[in-house]
Amino acid sequence: MHHFKTDDLSLKQQYKFLTGSVIPRPIAWITSLNQSAGIVNLAPFSFFSVASNQIPLLSVSILRTNEKSKDTAENILNQKEAVIHIVSRPLTEDMNETSAPLASDESELDRTDLHLTESSTVSVPGVEEALIRFETVLYQYVPIKNEADEIVTDHFLLKVTDFHFNEEVFDADRDYILADKLEPMARLSGMDYSALGDIISIIRPTS
Repeated sequence: MHHFKTDDLSLKQQYKFLTGSVIPRPIAWITSLNQSAGIVNLAPFSFFSVASNQIPLLSVSILRTNEKSKDTAENILNQKEAVIHIVSRPLTEDMNETSAPLASDESELDRTDLHLTESSTVSVPGVEEALIRFETVLYQYVPIKNEADEIVTDHFLLKVTDFHFNEEVFDADRDYILADKLEPMARLSGMDYSALGDIISIIRPTS
């Protein structure tokens, strides 16, 4: 067993160990609105999960680079809104294109043939081709700081106002999401992604 003390690791090693071990991670593909530039940003983030079902909350952590926040984080803080999409396998290449580090007044959508669709509650549009999307509003913002009191990560709790499910992936009789039809993609480490493998059903113990 290899053992490392965190204090002996570089930031790069910490990142590699965490992202290589905590896998697979779902991908939040987020549209946000840069109102001053009049553009919609679209970018993927894999530090993403569900935070609550009593309040329908999604959590997204957006890492800073050289203490500078990402456009998506700035947009959410300014507009208090975002749309989160689940990345299906056919959209993987488009998702990868939108990870390009563009200037804040450029839209990642221009690198794709994707189309925007109007949202029901929020002003931020969604991606029409995505099979699942969540309209969200900012519920809580948590700036994560290092020991020097510098913000290194912008952590968001986003409350879902509207759920959108394509008919292909939704069983309306049982309110089930059909994972095999959704084909969600997950983040691994480096340049690697993963699709669903075998789905195993296990009955939970009741006592």
